[in-house]
Amino acid sequence: MSRTGVVDGAIAGAVGSAVLNVVSYLDMVVRARPASGTPEETAGRLAGVAHVDLGPEDRAANRRAGLGPLLGYGTGIAAGAAFGLLAARRRLPVPVAVGLLGGGVMAVSDGSMTVLGVTDPRRWGRAGWLSDIVPHLAYGMAAAATWWRLRPPSRRRR
Repeated sequence: MSRTGVVDGAIAGAVGSAVLNVVSYLDMVVRARPASGTPEETAGRLAGVAHVDLGPEDRAANRRAGLGPLLGYGTGIAAGAAFGLLAARRRLPVPVAVGLLGGGVMAVSDGSMTVLGVTDPRRWGRAGWLSDIVPHLAYGMAAAATWWRLRPPSRRRR
C-alpha cells in the first residue's frame, strides 16, 4: 500500500472539495438561488441515527450548519484518499479519473442523503440534476488534475 498515494489522493480530494464549493457558490450567484439545506439536514439526520445530542435547538442548528459542510469535505477527502490507493497501483486515464472521482463522490453524497430521507433524486428536475452534476464534475476535474500534478512521472506506476 502506498502511503504517499493515499496522502496525495487526500490532498487532491481536498482541492476538489474546495472547487466543488466554489462552483456551487457561483451557481447561487448566477441563478440567485438560496443555499441548499441538504447538508445541514443530512448532518442532523446522521446525528439522530448515531444518537448524538447536538444540544438545545439554537445550538443544534449552529452545529448542523457547521457539520454539513464538514461532512462534504470529509467525503471529498476520503474519496480522494481511496482514489489514491487505486491510482497509485495502476495508471488511469484522466477522463476515467474524473469520472471515478466526480461520480463516486456524487453517488456517495446523493446515496447517503437518499437513504436518510433528505432527498429523492427521482423528483429532481433538470435544474436540480445540473446543479448537482456540474459541481461534482468540477470536483472530479480538480481532484484529478491535482492528483496528476502531485504525481510526477517518476512517482507514477507504469
